[in-house]
Amino acid sequence: MRAHREGIRAADTAIVMDLTLLQPQTTKCITDSPEISFRTGTPMKTSTQQHLTKLRVRKKLLLDKRRLCAWALGTALLGIFLMILHTESCWLSNGKITLFSYLIKWMITFSTLCLLGLIIAFHCKDIKLYIIDQSLEDWLIAITWKRLFFIFLELLVCMLHPFPIVWSLAHSKCGGGWQEDGNSSAASSPSSSSSSQPVFFFSGAELLLCNLMFLRLYLFHRAILLHSKVLLSASYRSIGSLNNINFHFRFVLKVLMKTYPGRTLLFIVISLLLIAAWMLSICERGVEHAAGRMDDALWLIAITFLTVGYGDMYPYTTCGRIVCLMTGVMGLGCTALLVAVVANKLEFNKAEKHVHNFMRDIQCYKKLQNAAADVLRECWLLHRSRRWKRDSQENRQKQRDLLEAIQLFRKARLDLRKLRDRASETIDLSKLQMIMCDLDANWKSSYKVLEHRIDSMEKKIDDLGKAFQNTSLLMASMIQQWPAPGMNRDTDIL
Repeated sequence: MRAHREGIRAADTAIVMDLTLLQPQTTKCITDSPEISFRTGTPMKTSTQQHLTKLRVRKKLLLDKRRLCAWALGTALLGIFLMILHTESCWLSNGKITLFSYLIKWMITFSTLCLLGLIIAFHCKDIKLYIIDQSLEDWLIAITWKRLFFIFLELLVCMLHPFPIVWSLAHSKCGGGWQEDGNSSAASSPSSSSSSQPVFFFSGAELLLCNLMFLRLYLFHRAILLHSKVLLSASYRSIGSLNNINFHFRFVLKVLMKTYPGRTLLFIVISLLLIAAWMLSICERGVEHAAGRMDDALWLIAITFLTVGYGDMYPYTTCGRIVCLMTGVMGLGCTALLVAVVANKLEFNKAEKHVHNFMRDIQCYKKLQNAAADVLRECWLLHRSRRWKRDSQENRQKQRDLLEAIQLFRKARLDLRKLRDRASETIDLSKLQMIMCDLDANWKSSYKVLEHRIDSMEKKIDDLGKAFQNTSLLMASMIQQWPAPGMNRDTDIL
């Protein structure tokens, strides 16, 4: 109950915690000198108005970041879809350049430029949010080499795409030539009916750029983080701040795996299988007897993902081998996650574990009683056999039965001991909490009794002290009143 009250109190003070996070961490405090408002440009009157203004600006920046991230993810997915459409159109047209494929390449380039602009705008909002959170006066303080390196790396990853000017003007087909180890031969397209039609080949550079466009899917983790309930909930953020928890993608992924393990793992596995199968199919389309079709690629990726490998199909090109190698590594990771999810689902909860251990204890105890009864029965049968028939075959058989019954009794006793030891190792937190509460209540009651006894002893000691003092005074007065012995004799003589 105490933890529940603390959680409710933390949830009610969410806005106060947001204001606390806006406290300056530099040497100059906000209240030391007047600042300028972000909207009006006039001096602020109080520090409370400054905090409220910063809170409004911070909320607006978070909304802008969430919106820009959603647009960037949509633009990246559009570019990947256009790249797949361009590749399939080139395959269906037997490698000939058409106006449709040329326009698609320019659309891919235009979507890439829009994506780069959205990423730059997103990082500008991120820097402004960092300046507000840290109460910085100079924006150059927020620009570090590490931040610049990651921004440049992100722009470089999003910049990769099949360029229309180079490949459309330098080659007479959609790509160049792709041959390896003499395994390349004429592979007819699905729409071709004769072997005299032109062969579909992708050049190595363009094939690499098409595959690298899938790196844009890293924007999924940013979108999931910014649109998750963990980051949107003020109470979640407040309690996390009290416990020094940073809300990053790993934490959100753990929450999803704990809340929706089956759906999350199924989405990850299906996405990886489809992407790897398509990449393998475009890598193997220029090679005869290879997994150039989508169904063959899916079969090869599936048996590689499950680490089976029947040997009926295998990749011929270096690109296909790399894709299969990465698929095997991802399959190992997803298999480990699947085992963890299944083990978590098959685990007993607290009530089920208690019932199971209770019934197992009863069964083992009955088994022990039956084994003890069998030992006594075999002892009696052996005694009766020795009494009437000595050194007989039946006597030896009874001895063997007795030894077997003793072994079964020892085994049943050992199983019961192991079961109780295993049950004692599992800690029931609720039961432990109740025991601790009872101990605390008993300790408090005993402390009160002990305190009462000490108070009564102090009163008795004070009474004894007063009694001793009165006794000493009484004895002193009696001694003073009693005459001396010599004086009594003189008085008698006179």
